[in-house]
Formats: sequence, C-alpha cells, structure tokens
Amino acid sequence: MTLIESDRLLLRVFNIQDANAAERFWGDSEVMADSGGATPLEALPRVLESYQRSHMENGLSVYAVVEKASGKLIGAAGFNVQGSLEQVELLYHFAKSSWGKGYATEAALLCVQLAKEHPAVRMITASAAPGHESSIHVLRKAGLQFVETRWFDDTQQEEPYFELAVND
Repeated sequence: MTLIESDRLLLRVFNIQDANAAERFWGDSEVMADSGGATPLEALPRVLESYQRSHMENGLSVYAVVEKASGKLIGAAGFNVQGSLEQVELLYHFAKSSWGKGYATEAALLCVQLAKEHPAVRMITASAAPGHESSIHVLRKAGLQFVETRWFDDTQQEEPYFELAVND
C-alpha cells in the first residue's frame, strides 16, 4: 500500500518479503558505518515487523522507499518513534547504487509531509555523522535547522543535531 509518492519515489509499509532487498542497505557495513553497523539478514524480518507494528500503532514508522521507474526497493526512510509521537526522529538509508541521485532528499521531503499530516507530531529531529556533508545537506533541504552538536550513546560520538517544528 503506497502512503505517499513523488515523481520518482513511493513510500510504503515494509513487508517480510522485503528482507533480502533491505539487506542491500541495512546489511551493508559501508551504508551503516555511521549508524551502529550492519544488520544481519536473519535479524531483518524482526526489524521489518517492528516497523509494520509501529505504522499500525502510531500511524508513522520507517518505510520502504521504492523507485517507481524500476519498482525496486532502494532504501528506507521515515521515523523512529520512541515513546511520544510529539517528537519523532527522521532517518534514511539507501543502497549504494542509489547514492548521489537526490533520492534521500526526495524521501526526506515526503517524510516531512507525512509528519505534518499527523496531528500528534510537533517536532522532527535528526542527526548526521560528523563530516557527512551529503546527509547534512539532505536535512537542510528537508527544512530541518541545525541546533547544536550533541552526544549520541547509540553511535558513541558527537553529531550535528537538527530540528523542525511542525503542527504548532
């Protein structure tokens, strides 16, 4: 089921059959180097189920990003929902073959639109690996503003931290 789409991409809820395709980004140590490392293939069905559950329970989640022209799953974009829906964390990961094509920016803009349509969301947050200028550029193009450099326990480093207030 397509939730939202642009000219080139569509976002939909993950299904268990997406595990092998998701391994191209979540299972790739280079893609995930700044996000806690690669996820093994055998763990991906649990990850995908948790994102399905988040969408059903919260109306927001991390979604499959599909390139419309090819029909291929090329990445993931959406929100980590932890506790309250008032503040959600934007994230995106793409297969290396999709880098440099503007897909992350396009997907991030679609995600911001989803958050603005969700009545409970007040703040979108995000961080990027230090020096990862392309990711920082994506966040800025999606409307997020740099707030400060902040320590993150999950990545064990200080990272530029961004926010975007919505639905005020």
